[in-house]
Amino acid sequence: MTRALALAEAAAVAGEVPVGAVLVRDEVVLGEGANGPIEAHDPSAHAELRALRAAALTVQNYRLPGSTLYVTLEPCTMCAGALLHARVARLVFATREPRAGAVRSQFQMLEHAAFNHRVVVDEGLMAAPSAALLQSFFRARRAPRAAQES
Repeated sequence: MTRALALAEAAAVAGEVPVGAVLVRDEVVLGEGANGPIEAHDPSAHAELRALRAAALTVQNYRLPGSTLYVTLEPCTMCAGALLHARVARLVFATREPRAGAVRSQFQMLEHAAFNHRVVVDEGLMAAPSAALLQSFFRARRAPRAAQES
């Protein structure tokens, strides 16, 4: 999660929402990613999907059984769906996304009975620094608008 947080910090510096993700299997990093939809002009360039894409290229397979994804923010519906399709075994996320989280906050996609794959979920690892980074990022983005309105 330490590496995922570093990737999130790099995303923030680039002006992206600070989310980082690292996919590991057998203690080997297979892929990592930082949020990049703005820079890539790609709505699917979320940190999780970038990590999954990199890992799939590394192992030359779109299925990633036995892997664990570490991510600084609870995944959205798109990313949760990708975890299912990639057959990721475990998800560890740092902090919840109260508005659009698809694993615990708003939806429990990974627990839906219709899916034939299950992902073990753990949350809270490095939650405080991950949440602080997000809060700081959005506070800074709101500050110029607040100054213009006053």
